[in-house]
Amino acid sequence: MSFRSSVFLVAALLATPASAAGTNADVVRNLASRVGPIVGAASACQAIDQGRVQAIVDKFREVIREASTGGSDRDELTRVFNGYVADGRNRVGAAQTDCNAAGRQLAELERSLGQAAPSQTATSLAGVIAPSAAVAATVPTATLPPPTNSNVQGVTANEIRFGIAAPFSGASKELGRQMKLGIEAAFNRANDGGGVAGRSLRLYSADDGYEPARTLDAMKQLYEKDKVFGFIGNVGTPTSAVAMPFALQRRVLFYGAFTGANILRNDPPDRYVFNYRASYAEETDTVVRYLVKLRRLQPRDIAVFAQQDAYGDAGFSGVAKAFRSLGLADTSIVRFNYKRNTVDVDEAVNQLRAMKNPPKAIVMVATYRAAAKFIEKTRDLYPSMIYTNVSFVGSTELSDELMLLGPRYASGVIVTQVVPAVGGYSSAVLEYKSALEKYFPGEAPSYVSFEGYIAANVLVQAMRRVGPQLDSEALIDTLENMRDIDLGLGAKLGFGRAEHQASHKIWGTALDERGKFQAIELE
Repeated sequence: MSFRSSVFLVAALLATPASAAGTNADVVRNLASRVGPIVGAASACQAIDQGRVQAIVDKFREVIREASTGGSDRDELTRVFNGYVADGRNRVGAAQTDCNAAGRQLAELERSLGQAAPSQTATSLAGVIAPSAAVAATVPTATLPPPTNSNVQGVTANEIRFGIAAPFSGASKELGRQMKLGIEAAFNRANDGGGVAGRSLRLYSADDGYEPARTLDAMKQLYEKDKVFGFIGNVGTPTSAVAMPFALQRRVLFYGAFTGANILRNDPPDRYVFNYRASYAEETDTVVRYLVKLRRLQPRDIAVFAQQDAYGDAGFSGVAKAFRSLGLADTSIVRFNYKRNTVDVDEAVNQLRAMKNPPKAIVMVATYRAAAKFIEKTRDLYPSMIYTNVSFVGSTELSDELMLLGPRYASGVIVTQVVPAVGGYSSAVLEYKSALEKYFPGEAPSYVSFEGYIAANVLVQAMRRVGPQLDSEALIDTLENMRDIDLGLGAKLGFGRAEHQASHKIWGTALDERGKFQAIELE
Protein backbone atom coordinates (compact mmCIF):
# COMPACT_ATOMS: atom_id res chain seq x y z
CA MET A 1 0.00 0.00 0.00
CA SER A 2 1.39 3.45 -0.94
CA PHE A 3 1.92 6.23 1.57
CA ARG A 4 -0.96 8.18 0.01
CA SER A 5 -3.46 5.33 0.31
CA SER A 6 -2.22 4.53 3.81
CA VAL A 7 -2.82 8.13 4.86
CA PHE A 8 -6.31 8.07 3.34
CA LEU A 9 -7.06 5.01 5.47
CA VAL A 10 -6.04 6.95 8.56
CA ALA A 11 -8.13 9.88 7.45
CA ALA A 12 -11.14 7.64 6.95
CA LEU A 13 -10.89 6.50 10.51
CA LEU A 14 -10.43 9.99 11.91
CA ALA A 15 -13.31 11.42 9.90
CA THR A 16 -15.72 8.66 10.89
CA PRO A 17 -17.84 8.88 14.06
CA ALA A 18 -15.63 7.53 16.78
CA SER A 19 -18.19 4.97 17.88
CA ALA A 20 -17.60 3.04 14.66
CA ALA A 21 -13.95 2.64 15.54
CA GLY A 22 -14.89 1.03 18.81
CA THR A 23 -15.67 -2.21 16.99
CA ASN A 24 -11.96 -3.00 16.66
CA ALA A 25 -9.29 -1.51 18.91
CA ASP A 26 -6.63 -3.43 16.96
CA VAL A 27 -7.35 -1.23 13.95
CA VAL A 28 -6.80 1.86 16.08
CA ARG A 29 -3.59 0.35 17.41
CA ASN A 30 -2.25 -0.36 13.93
CA LEU A 31 -3.30 2.97 12.49
CA ALA A 32 -1.62 4.73 15.41
CA SER A 33 1.62 3.49 13.88
CA ARG A 34 0.87 5.61 10.78
CA VAL A 35 -0.63 8.81 12.09
CA GLY A 36 1.60 8.98 15.21
CA PRO A 37 4.91 9.46 13.38
CA ILE A 38 3.30 12.07 11.07
CA VAL A 39 2.02 14.32 13.87
CA GLY A 40 5.14 13.60 15.94
CA ALA A 41 7.45 14.79 13.18
CA ALA A 42 5.25 17.82 12.52
CA SER A 43 5.22 18.72 16.23
CA ALA A 44 9.03 18.89 16.20
CA CYS A 45 9.07 21.52 13.44
CA GLN A 46 8.65 25.12 14.63
CA ALA A 47 7.68 26.32 11.16
CA ILE A 48 4.55 24.15 11.17
CA ASP A 49 1.43 25.57 12.82
CA GLN A 50 0.96 23.41 15.91
CA GLY A 51 -2.77 24.05 15.90
CA ARG A 52 -3.00 21.88 12.79
CA VAL A 53 -1.16 19.09 14.58
CA GLN A 54 -3.27 19.38 17.72
CA ALA A 55 -6.52 19.15 15.77
CA ILE A 56 -5.55 15.72 14.44
CA VAL A 57 -4.22 14.57 17.81
CA ASP A 58 -7.47 15.55 19.52
CA LYS A 59 -9.55 13.62 17.00
CA PHE A 60 -7.36 10.54 17.29
CA ARG A 61 -7.66 10.61 21.07
CA GLU A 62 -11.42 10.78 20.71
CA VAL A 63 -11.25 7.67 18.54
CA ILE A 64 -9.10 5.98 21.19
CA ARG A 65 -11.65 6.83 23.85
CA GLU A 66 -14.52 5.33 21.87
CA ALA A 67 -12.51 2.27 20.81
CA SER A 68 -11.69 1.41 24.42
CA THR A 69 -13.74 -0.95 26.56
CA GLY A 70 -12.36 0.52 29.77
CA GLY A 71 -9.77 2.74 31.36
CA SER A 72 -6.95 0.24 31.01
CA ASP A 73 -7.63 -0.16 27.26
CA ARG A 74 -7.73 3.61 26.82
CA ASP A 75 -4.45 4.04 28.69
CA GLU A 76 -2.81 1.30 26.64
CA LEU A 77 -3.95 2.70 23.28
CA THR A 78 -2.91 6.19 24.36
CA ARG A 79 0.51 4.89 25.33
CA VAL A 80 0.89 3.19 21.95
CA PHE A 81 -0.14 6.36 20.10
CA ASN A 82 2.15 8.56 22.22
CA GLY A 83 5.01 6.17 21.54
CA TYR A 84 4.60 6.61 17.80
CA VAL A 85 4.34 10.38 18.22
CA ALA A 86 7.64 10.28 20.13
CA ASP A 87 9.16 8.18 17.34
CA GLY A 88 8.22 10.86 14.84
CA ARG A 89 9.76 13.62 16.94
CA ASN A 90 12.91 11.57 17.44
CA ARG A 91 13.28 11.01 13.70
CA VAL A 92 13.34 14.77 13.16
CA GLY A 93 15.81 15.21 16.01
CA ALA A 94 18.07 12.52 14.54
CA ALA A 95 17.83 14.13 11.06
CA GLN A 96 16.14 11.00 9.69
CA THR A 97 13.17 13.12 8.61
CA ASP A 98 13.38 16.80 7.61
CA CYS A 99 10.69 19.35 8.30
CA ASN A 100 9.88 19.80 4.62
CA ALA A 101 8.94 16.10 4.40
CA ALA A 102 7.06 16.35 7.70
CA GLY A 103 5.06 19.27 6.35
CA ARG A 104 4.19 17.42 3.16
CA GLN A 105 3.01 14.36 5.07
CA LEU A 106 0.89 16.47 7.40
CA ALA A 107 -0.66 18.29 4.46
CA GLU A 108 -1.37 14.96 2.76
CA LEU A 109 -3.16 13.76 5.88
CA GLU A 110 -5.16 16.99 6.12
CA ARG A 111 -6.15 16.84 2.43
CA SER A 112 -7.29 13.24 2.86
CA LEU A 113 -9.39 14.29 5.83
CA GLY A 114 -11.02 16.99 3.74
CA GLN A 115 -11.54 14.72 0.75
CA ALA A 116 -13.20 11.83 2.61
CA ALA A 117 -16.85 12.16 1.73
CA PRO A 118 -19.34 10.40 4.05
CA SER A 119 -20.02 7.59 1.62
CA GLN A 120 -16.30 7.07 0.97
CA THR A 121 -15.55 7.09 4.65
CA ALA A 122 -18.20 4.56 5.53
CA THR A 123 -17.12 2.22 2.76
CA SER A 124 -13.40 2.51 3.55
CA LEU A 125 -13.82 2.02 7.24
CA ALA A 126 -16.17 -0.91 6.75
CA GLY A 127 -13.46 -2.56 4.69
CA VAL A 128 -10.79 -1.95 7.27
CA ILE A 129 -12.66 -3.11 10.34
CA ALA A 130 -15.25 -5.66 9.29
CA PRO A 131 -17.43 -5.44 6.18
CA SER A 132 -21.11 -5.32 7.03
CA ALA A 133 -23.56 -7.69 5.38
CA ALA A 134 -24.65 -4.86 3.09
CA VAL A 135 -21.20 -4.06 1.70
CA ALA A 136 -19.26 -7.27 2.16
CA ALA A 137 -20.26 -8.60 -1.26
CA THR A 138 -19.26 -5.45 -3.13
CA VAL A 139 -16.43 -3.86 -1.14
CA PRO A 140 -13.06 -5.62 -0.97
CA THR A 141 -11.46 -5.74 2.47
CA ALA A 142 -8.70 -3.18 2.74
CA THR A 143 -5.47 -4.67 4.04
CA LEU A 144 -2.95 -3.08 6.33
CA PRO A 145 0.45 -2.39 4.76
CA PRO A 146 3.06 -5.06 5.36
CA PRO A 147 5.39 -4.43 8.30
CA THR A 148 8.65 -2.73 7.46
CA ASN A 149 12.12 -3.94 8.28
CA SER A 150 13.25 -3.30 11.83
CA ASN A 151 16.69 -2.57 13.22
CA VAL A 152 15.79 -4.55 16.36
CA GLN A 153 17.52 -7.93 16.59
CA GLY A 154 15.14 -10.79 15.98
CA VAL A 155 12.43 -8.57 14.49
CA THR A 156 12.32 -8.58 10.69
CA ALA A 157 9.68 -7.55 8.19
CA ASN A 158 8.13 -11.00 8.38
CA GLU A 159 9.26 -12.63 11.62
CA ILE A 160 9.80 -12.29 15.37
CA ARG A 161 12.33 -14.76 16.76
CA PHE A 162 12.38 -16.13 20.30
CA GLY A 163 14.75 -18.62 21.87
CA ILE A 164 14.42 -21.37 24.47
CA ALA A 165 17.39 -22.97 26.22
CA ALA A 166 16.22 -26.21 27.80
CA PRO A 167 17.04 -29.91 28.19
CA PHE A 168 16.37 -31.75 24.95
CA SER A 169 18.65 -34.59 25.98
CA GLY A 170 19.34 -36.33 29.29
CA ALA A 171 17.15 -37.38 32.17
CA SER A 172 14.94 -34.26 32.05
CA LYS A 173 14.57 -33.97 28.27
CA GLU A 174 10.80 -34.43 28.36
CA LEU A 175 10.44 -31.20 30.35
CA GLY A 176 12.19 -29.26 27.61
CA ARG A 177 10.27 -30.98 24.83
CA GLN A 178 6.91 -30.33 26.46
CA MET A 179 7.65 -26.68 27.23
CA LYS A 180 8.73 -26.11 23.61
CA LEU A 181 5.60 -27.92 22.39
CA GLY A 182 3.26 -25.68 24.37
CA ILE A 183 4.95 -22.46 23.26
CA GLU A 184 4.93 -23.52 19.62
CA ALA A 185 1.24 -24.46 19.82
CA ALA A 186 0.47 -20.92 21.02
CA PHE A 187 2.77 -19.35 18.42
CA ASN A 188 1.23 -21.42 15.60
CA ARG A 189 -2.27 -20.43 16.68
CA ALA A 190 -1.22 -16.77 16.76
CA ASN A 191 0.39 -17.07 13.32
CA ASP A 192 -2.82 -18.51 11.89
CA GLY A 193 -4.57 -15.40 13.23
CA GLY A 194 -2.23 -13.03 11.40
CA GLY A 195 0.75 -13.17 13.72
CA VAL A 196 1.82 -10.00 15.50
CA ALA A 197 1.30 -6.92 13.32
CA GLY A 198 1.74 -9.14 10.27
CA ARG A 199 4.87 -10.87 11.54
CA SER A 200 5.07 -14.61 12.23
CA LEU A 201 6.40 -15.91 15.54
CA ARG A 202 9.23 -18.42 15.42
CA LEU A 203 10.85 -20.37 18.26
CA TYR A 204 14.51 -21.41 18.13
CA SER A 205 15.80 -23.98 20.61
CA ALA A 206 19.17 -24.91 22.10
CA ASP A 207 19.91 -27.95 24.28
CA ASP A 208 21.67 -27.39 27.60
CA GLY A 209 20.88 -30.86 28.95
CA TYR A 210 19.74 -29.28 32.25
CA GLU A 211 23.43 -28.66 33.02
CA PRO A 212 24.41 -25.10 33.98
CA ALA A 213 27.86 -25.65 32.46
CA ARG A 214 26.20 -25.93 29.03
CA THR A 215 23.68 -23.12 29.43
CA LEU A 216 25.93 -20.21 28.51
CA ASP A 217 26.84 -21.81 25.16
CA ALA A 218 23.14 -22.48 24.50
CA MET A 219 22.27 -18.85 25.22
CA LYS A 220 25.08 -17.59 23.01
CA GLN A 221 23.91 -19.83 20.17
CA LEU A 222 20.41 -18.42 20.39
CA TYR A 223 21.40 -14.78 20.77
CA GLU A 224 24.52 -14.52 18.62
CA LYS A 225 23.86 -17.13 15.92
CA ASP A 226 20.07 -17.38 15.71
CA LYS A 227 19.67 -13.66 16.49
CA VAL A 228 16.62 -14.02 18.72
CA PHE A 229 14.66 -11.05 20.01
CA GLY A 230 14.13 -12.52 23.48
CA PHE A 231 13.97 -15.72 25.52
CA ILE A 232 10.87 -17.66 26.54
CA GLY A 233 10.33 -20.83 28.55
CA ASN A 234 13.88 -21.66 29.63
CA VAL A 235 13.76 -24.77 31.82
CA GLY A 236 15.29 -25.10 35.27
CA THR A 237 16.58 -23.18 38.27
CA PRO A 238 20.35 -23.90 38.11
CA THR A 239 20.32 -23.22 34.37
CA SER A 240 18.31 -20.02 34.77
CA ALA A 241 20.94 -18.83 37.26
CA VAL A 242 23.30 -18.74 34.27
CA ALA A 243 20.83 -17.72 31.56
CA MET A 244 19.16 -14.81 33.34
CA PRO A 245 22.33 -12.71 33.84
CA PHE A 246 23.17 -13.26 30.16
CA ALA A 247 19.80 -11.78 29.16
CA LEU A 248 20.02 -8.93 31.68
CA GLN A 249 23.46 -7.87 30.47
CA ARG A 250 22.04 -7.55 26.95
CA ARG A 251 18.77 -5.96 28.11
CA VAL A 252 16.59 -8.51 26.36
CA LEU A 253 13.42 -10.15 27.62
CA PHE A 254 13.75 -13.26 29.79
CA TYR A 255 10.17 -14.45 30.00
CA GLY A 256 8.14 -17.36 31.35
CA ALA A 257 10.98 -19.57 32.57
CA PHE A 258 9.89 -23.00 33.80
CA THR A 259 11.06 -22.48 37.37
CA GLY A 260 9.56 -21.08 40.54
CA ALA A 261 12.87 -20.08 42.11
CA ASN A 262 13.28 -16.76 43.87
CA ILE A 263 16.39 -15.88 41.84
CA LEU A 264 13.95 -14.79 39.12
CA ARG A 265 11.77 -12.92 41.61
CA ASN A 266 13.86 -10.10 42.99
CA ASP A 267 12.28 -7.24 44.91
CA PRO A 268 12.02 -4.87 43.10
CA PRO A 269 11.88 -7.09 40.02
CA ASP A 270 14.58 -7.06 37.36
CA ARG A 271 13.22 -5.02 34.45
CA TYR A 272 13.74 -7.68 31.79
CA VAL A 273 12.59 -10.73 33.78
CA PHE A 274 8.93 -11.77 33.79
CA ASN A 275 7.38 -14.94 35.22
CA TYR A 276 4.05 -16.56 34.47
CA ARG A 277 3.97 -19.14 37.25
CA ALA A 278 3.64 -19.11 41.01
CA SER A 279 6.89 -19.58 42.92
CA TYR A 280 8.18 -22.74 44.58
CA ALA A 281 7.87 -20.94 47.90
CA GLU A 282 4.16 -20.46 47.20
CA GLU A 283 3.74 -24.10 46.15
CA THR A 284 5.54 -25.55 49.17
CA ASP A 285 3.91 -23.08 51.56
CA THR A 286 0.52 -24.22 50.26
CA VAL A 287 1.32 -27.91 50.60
CA VAL A 288 2.79 -27.59 54.11
CA ARG A 289 -0.35 -25.79 55.24
CA TYR A 290 -2.40 -28.55 53.62
CA LEU A 291 -0.46 -31.27 55.47
CA VAL A 292 -0.65 -29.49 58.83
CA LYS A 293 -4.20 -28.13 58.70
CA LEU A 294 -6.11 -30.64 56.56
CA ARG A 295 -4.13 -33.84 57.03
CA ARG A 296 -3.46 -33.02 60.70
CA LEU A 297 0.26 -33.84 60.63
CA GLN A 298 2.74 -32.56 63.17
CA PRO A 299 5.73 -30.57 61.84
CA ARG A 300 8.07 -33.40 62.85
CA ASP A 301 6.11 -35.67 60.50
CA ILE A 302 7.17 -33.70 57.39
CA ALA A 303 10.51 -34.17 55.60
CA VAL A 304 11.92 -32.98 52.26
CA PHE A 305 13.40 -34.96 49.36
CA ALA A 306 15.20 -32.50 47.10
CA GLN A 307 17.60 -32.15 44.22
CA GLN A 308 21.03 -31.12 45.47
CA ASP A 309 21.28 -27.75 43.73
CA ALA A 310 19.56 -24.38 43.45
CA TYR A 311 16.24 -25.99 42.51
CA GLY A 312 16.20 -28.17 45.61
CA ASP A 313 17.39 -25.26 47.74
CA ALA A 314 14.53 -23.10 46.49
CA GLY A 315 11.95 -25.73 47.37
CA PHE A 316 13.48 -26.43 50.76
CA SER A 317 13.54 -22.71 51.56
CA GLY A 318 9.84 -22.58 50.77
CA VAL A 319 9.12 -25.37 53.24
CA ALA A 320 11.19 -23.61 55.90
CA LYS A 321 9.37 -20.36 55.24
CA ALA A 322 6.03 -22.12 55.55
CA PHE A 323 7.07 -23.56 58.92
CA ARG A 324 8.04 -20.10 60.16
CA SER A 325 4.79 -18.54 58.92
CA LEU A 326 2.91 -21.15 60.95
CA GLY A 327 4.93 -20.27 64.02
CA LEU A 328 6.92 -23.50 63.82
CA ALA A 329 10.67 -24.02 64.16
CA ASP A 330 12.37 -24.75 60.85
CA THR A 331 15.71 -25.93 62.22
CA SER A 332 14.71 -29.56 62.59
CA ILE A 333 13.39 -30.16 59.04
CA VAL A 334 15.01 -33.30 57.63
CA ARG A 335 16.25 -33.07 54.03
CA PHE A 336 17.18 -36.03 51.82
CA ASN A 337 19.18 -35.22 48.68
CA TYR A 338 20.01 -36.68 45.27
CA LYS A 339 22.26 -35.39 42.49
CA ARG A 340 20.83 -33.56 39.49
CA ASN A 341 20.39 -35.53 36.25
CA THR A 342 20.58 -38.87 38.09
CA VAL A 343 18.16 -41.34 39.65
CA ASP A 344 20.67 -42.23 42.34
CA VAL A 345 18.41 -42.01 45.39
CA ASP A 346 19.96 -44.81 47.45
CA GLU A 347 21.62 -42.53 49.97
CA ALA A 348 18.36 -40.68 50.57
CA VAL A 349 16.49 -43.97 50.99
CA ASN A 350 19.11 -45.25 53.45
CA GLN A 351 18.86 -42.06 55.49
CA LEU A 352 15.10 -42.43 55.64
CA ARG A 353 15.34 -46.07 56.71
CA ALA A 354 17.80 -45.15 59.47
CA MET A 355 15.36 -42.76 61.12
CA LYS A 356 13.96 -43.98 64.41
CA ASN A 357 10.77 -41.97 63.88
CA PRO A 358 10.27 -41.75 60.11
CA PRO A 359 8.15 -38.92 58.66
CA LYS A 360 4.60 -39.40 57.49
CA ALA A 361 4.89 -37.04 54.51
CA ILE A 362 7.65 -36.20 52.04
CA VAL A 363 7.64 -32.88 50.21
CA MET A 364 9.50 -33.68 47.00
CA VAL A 365 11.46 -31.08 45.04
CA ALA A 366 12.65 -33.33 42.24
CA THR A 367 12.31 -34.20 38.57
CA TYR A 368 10.02 -37.01 37.47
CA ARG A 369 12.49 -39.89 37.16
CA ALA A 370 14.20 -39.28 40.50
CA ALA A 371 10.84 -38.77 42.20
CA ALA A 372 9.49 -42.02 40.74
CA LYS A 373 12.60 -43.93 41.78
CA PHE A 374 12.36 -42.62 45.36
CA ILE A 375 8.69 -43.62 45.56
CA GLU A 376 9.49 -47.03 44.08
CA LYS A 377 12.11 -47.72 46.75
CA THR A 378 10.08 -46.47 49.73
CA ARG A 379 6.43 -47.23 49.00
CA ASP A 380 6.53 -50.80 50.34
CA LEU A 381 8.49 -49.73 53.42
CA TYR A 382 6.04 -46.93 54.26
CA PRO A 383 2.69 -47.77 52.62
CA SER A 384 0.86 -44.87 54.30
CA MET A 385 3.46 -42.24 53.33
CA ILE A 386 2.09 -39.06 51.75
CA TYR A 387 4.18 -37.94 48.76
CA THR A 388 3.79 -34.40 47.43
CA ASN A 389 5.57 -32.82 44.47
CA VAL A 390 5.96 -29.30 43.11
CA SER A 391 4.84 -28.60 39.55
CA PHE A 392 8.35 -28.69 38.04
CA VAL A 393 8.40 -32.45 38.56
CA GLY A 394 6.59 -32.92 35.24
CA SER A 395 3.20 -34.27 36.23
CA THR A 396 2.32 -36.31 33.16
CA GLU A 397 5.81 -37.78 32.99
CA LEU A 398 5.71 -38.68 36.70
CA SER A 399 2.38 -40.43 36.23
CA ASP A 400 3.76 -42.42 33.29
CA GLU A 401 6.81 -43.50 35.30
CA LEU A 402 4.74 -44.57 38.32
CA MET A 403 2.13 -46.44 36.31
CA LEU A 404 4.91 -48.53 34.75
CA LEU A 405 5.59 -49.72 38.32
CA GLY A 406 1.93 -50.38 39.09
CA PRO A 407 -1.18 -48.53 40.27
CA ARG A 408 -0.28 -48.72 43.96
CA TYR A 409 2.82 -46.61 43.35
CA ALA A 410 0.82 -43.85 41.69
CA SER A 411 -2.34 -43.77 43.77
CA GLY A 412 -2.48 -40.81 46.16
CA VAL A 413 0.68 -39.04 44.96
CA ILE A 414 0.06 -35.28 45.12
CA VAL A 415 1.34 -32.64 42.71
CA THR A 416 0.74 -28.93 43.14
CA GLN A 417 0.05 -27.21 39.82
CA VAL A 418 0.36 -23.69 38.43
CA VAL A 419 -2.28 -24.31 35.73
CA PRO A 420 -5.75 -25.87 36.01
CA ALA A 421 -6.27 -29.60 35.59
CA VAL A 422 -5.67 -30.63 31.97
CA GLY A 423 -8.48 -33.14 32.33
CA GLY A 424 -11.01 -30.37 32.94
CA TYR A 425 -13.36 -28.56 30.59
CA SER A 426 -12.58 -24.91 31.18
CA SER A 427 -12.34 -22.69 28.11
CA ALA A 428 -8.58 -22.40 28.55
CA VAL A 429 -8.10 -26.17 28.66
CA LEU A 430 -10.37 -26.77 25.67
CA GLU A 431 -8.57 -24.12 23.62
CA TYR A 432 -5.18 -25.60 24.54
CA LYS A 433 -6.25 -29.13 23.63
CA SER A 434 -7.66 -27.92 20.33
CA ALA A 435 -4.38 -26.21 19.46
CA LEU A 436 -2.38 -29.27 20.52
CA GLU A 437 -4.52 -31.55 18.37
CA LYS A 438 -4.29 -29.23 15.38
CA TYR A 439 -0.56 -28.52 15.39
CA PHE A 440 0.83 -31.62 17.11
CA PRO A 441 -1.63 -34.47 16.48
CA GLY A 442 -1.02 -37.48 18.66
CA GLU A 443 0.58 -35.50 21.50
CA ALA A 444 -1.16 -36.02 24.82
CA PRO A 445 -2.03 -33.00 26.98
CA SER A 446 0.62 -32.25 29.60
CA TYR A 447 0.80 -29.82 32.50
CA VAL A 448 4.19 -28.63 31.24
CA SER A 449 3.07 -27.92 27.68
CA PHE A 450 -0.11 -26.30 29.02
CA GLU A 451 2.02 -23.94 31.10
CA GLY A 452 4.11 -23.08 28.05
CA TYR A 453 0.94 -22.48 26.04
CA ILE A 454 -0.58 -20.13 28.64
CA ALA A 455 2.65 -18.19 29.18
CA ALA A 456 3.14 -17.74 25.43
CA ASN A 457 -0.45 -16.53 24.97
CA VAL A 458 0.07 -13.78 27.52
CA LEU A 459 3.21 -12.70 25.66
CA VAL A 460 1.38 -12.70 22.32
CA GLN A 461 -1.28 -10.40 23.78
CA ALA A 462 1.42 -8.02 24.98
CA MET A 463 3.20 -7.92 21.60
CA ARG A 464 -0.05 -7.25 19.79
CA ARG A 465 -0.70 -4.32 22.10
CA VAL A 466 2.71 -2.87 21.28
CA GLY A 467 1.98 -2.94 17.54
CA PRO A 468 4.41 -2.85 14.60
CA GLN A 469 7.19 -0.89 16.32
CA LEU A 470 8.28 -3.76 18.55
CA ASP A 471 11.33 -3.47 20.76
CA SER A 472 12.24 -4.71 24.22
CA GLU A 473 11.53 -1.45 26.04
CA ALA A 474 8.10 -0.98 24.48
CA LEU A 475 7.21 -4.61 25.19
CA ILE A 476 8.27 -4.36 28.82
CA ASP A 477 6.35 -1.12 29.30
CA THR A 478 3.30 -2.87 27.87
CA LEU A 479 3.70 -5.95 30.07
CA GLU A 480 3.97 -3.76 33.15
CA ASN A 481 0.62 -2.18 32.27
CA MET A 482 -1.29 -5.40 31.64
CA ARG A 483 -3.96 -6.01 34.27
CA ASP A 484 -6.80 -8.49 34.75
CA ILE A 485 -5.92 -10.75 31.82
CA ASP A 486 -8.67 -13.36 31.56
CA LEU A 487 -7.63 -16.48 29.64
CA GLY A 488 -10.34 -18.67 31.16
CA LEU A 489 -8.13 -20.16 33.89
CA GLY A 490 -10.48 -19.27 36.72
CA ALA A 491 -7.91 -16.76 37.96
CA LYS A 492 -6.99 -13.48 36.30
CA LEU A 493 -3.40 -12.72 35.40
CA GLY A 494 -1.52 -9.43 35.45
CA PHE A 495 1.75 -7.58 35.86
CA GLY A 496 2.87 -4.24 37.25
CA ARG A 497 6.06 -2.24 37.63
CA ALA A 498 6.61 -3.90 41.00
CA GLU A 499 4.97 -7.20 40.02
CA HIS A 500 6.61 -9.31 37.30
CA GLN A 501 4.79 -12.54 38.15
CA ALA A 502 1.46 -13.01 36.38
CA SER A 503 -0.08 -15.72 38.58
CA HIS A 504 -0.01 -16.68 42.25
CA LYS A 505 -2.64 -19.38 41.94
CA ILE A 506 -1.91 -22.96 43.12
CA TRP A 507 -4.11 -25.89 42.10
CA GLY A 508 -4.04 -29.24 43.91
CA THR A 509 -4.07 -32.59 42.11
CA ALA A 510 -3.59 -36.21 43.18
CA LEU A 511 -3.10 -39.35 41.11
CA ASP A 512 -5.71 -42.09 41.24
CA GLU A 513 -5.13 -45.81 40.66
CA ARG A 514 -5.48 -45.26 36.89
CA GLY A 515 -2.68 -42.71 36.84
CA LYS A 516 -5.11 -39.84 36.22
CA PHE A 517 -4.90 -36.57 38.11
CA GLN A 518 -7.94 -35.61 40.16
CA ALA A 519 -8.47 -32.17 41.65
CA ILE A 520 -8.10 -31.87 45.43
CA GLU A 521 -8.76 -28.98 47.77
CA LEU A 522 -5.61 -27.66 49.40
CA GLU A 523 -7.32 -25.35 51.88
